[in-house]
Amino acid sequence: MSADRFPGFDVLSQRKHWDPVTAGVVLERISNVRDFRFFTPDEQAIATVLCDRLLGQDGDDRIPVAAMIDARLAEEQTDGWRYADMPEDGQAWRDTLAALREDGFADATEKEQDAQIQAVQDADDKWHGLPAARVWSLWTRYACTAFYAHPDAWTEIGFSGPAYPRGYKNAGVDRREPFEVRDHQPGEDPVR
Repeated sequence: MSADRFPGFDVLSQRKHWDPVTAGVVLERISNVRDFRFFTPDEQAIATVLCDRLLGQDGDDRIPVAAMIDARLAEEQTDGWRYADMPEDGQAWRDTLAALREDGFADATEKEQDAQIQAVQDADDKWHGLPAARVWSLWTRYACTAFYAHPDAWTEIGFSGPAYPRGYKNAGVDRREPFEVRDHQPGEDPVR
């Protein structure tokens, strides 16, 4: 995680302004060392590498995305829908991780792993018998949801977290709240 864009900002400094229930939910995301309950050890290893590669996590301060996905799947907290041509999400994860294992993903170099992931994104039809676009959707939906649910990601993007019960008073583009920090590298915005 990088604090270069929003120096001095830490979303956790705002926790005193959150209601107790919200604070509990958010702090649970950072304080809990998660035991994997859904993925097997082999699946866990592949899922961890896959999520880190999808999200460009290559430093020491990594958000435990695979563990967060595992918790969702163990608790059957899916999106509430699935593609008709895909298995249920838990089984789809197991099937796609098994396919990556078959392809030697775990033992590949990072460059080779990135190429394997890119091949799924670029495929027009099937990947290991599953619709490649749906596999890509499964991976990115779960990975991005987990990543951006974590307070460390909020700090990295300058998001000040829950505003309840305090609220916001300066709504609008470039109208920061007193507790927000200006982006010191606006040219680095990946969306622009």
